[in-house]
Amino acid sequence: MATSVRKSVYTGPVKGLVLDWAGTAVDYGCIGPVAVFLEVFTRRGVTPRIEEARAPMGLMKKDHIRAMCAQPALAGRWAAVHGRAPGEDDVDAMYRETEPLMVAGLKDHAELIPGLLDAVDAFRRMGLRIGSTTGYTGPMLEVLRPAAARQGYVPDAAYCSTDVPAGRPFPWMCYRNAIDLGVYPMAAMVKVGDTISDVEEGLNAGMWTVALTKSGNELGLPLATVEALDPSDLAGRLAAIGDRLLAAGAHYVVEDITQVPQVVEAINDRLARGGRPVA
Repeated sequence: MATSVRKSVYTGPVKGLVLDWAGTAVDYGCIGPVAVFLEVFTRRGVTPRIEEARAPMGLMKKDHIRAMCAQPALAGRWAAVHGRAPGEDDVDAMYRETEPLMVAGLKDHAELIPGLLDAVDAFRRMGLRIGSTTGYTGPMLEVLRPAAARQGYVPDAAYCSTDVPAGRPFPWMCYRNAIDLGVYPMAAMVKVGDTISDVEEGLNAGMWTVALTKSGNELGLPLATVEALDPSDLAGRLAAIGDRLLAAGAHYVVEDITQVPQVVEAINDRLARGGRPVA
């Protein structure tokens, strides 16, 4: 790696990617976390709507619970049951239950997303290093990484929200990946994920961002359900999801990980012409 101070715009190729886990690499539809968030609220007499549970997806799990509690409609239903809005003590109590529930359930939501290994092979042929970030905590990632490895997926680096001072949308996990992967500048890296917080994380790190519409949290459906949808219905949903992710700042929007190798080639073209991921 060159150690001199860079004084010109980087025009080389992409050197590394940072992939999200649930909804991007494993757990089609990002099903596992949602069930746990629904459970811990329901235990307290308040049943969140699916969209309320999914809206903060990608955040560190305690931040996710806190964000759910801040949603006016959900907080209002909580107040109707408990006579007050949810407070930080409630967040702490629900998070204490969330951690073991997620750790126990992850083994049932660790199946690789179809096409992941072929995409990884394509990335390797391009000479790319592969890192990863997640809103999961350390104990959760300790379950997920070996489960993925048994299926053939072994990223070069993996960082979770409890490895850094703060999780998404802060860029710290991406920076830790860049250090481990030995990749610089950040314009030579691409963040791939399926949530708005993934996009924000990549943008804050100064990376190119690719958002996935079909395999992850935004659509939020198991593969079999997606395959059974009427094509026009599915197309309409994906278009709306794509609009939301582009509005969040994503540089590219595609359906799933299988289309990302072609996006890397497009980014290489832009880099060669002096393009940058940030203004």
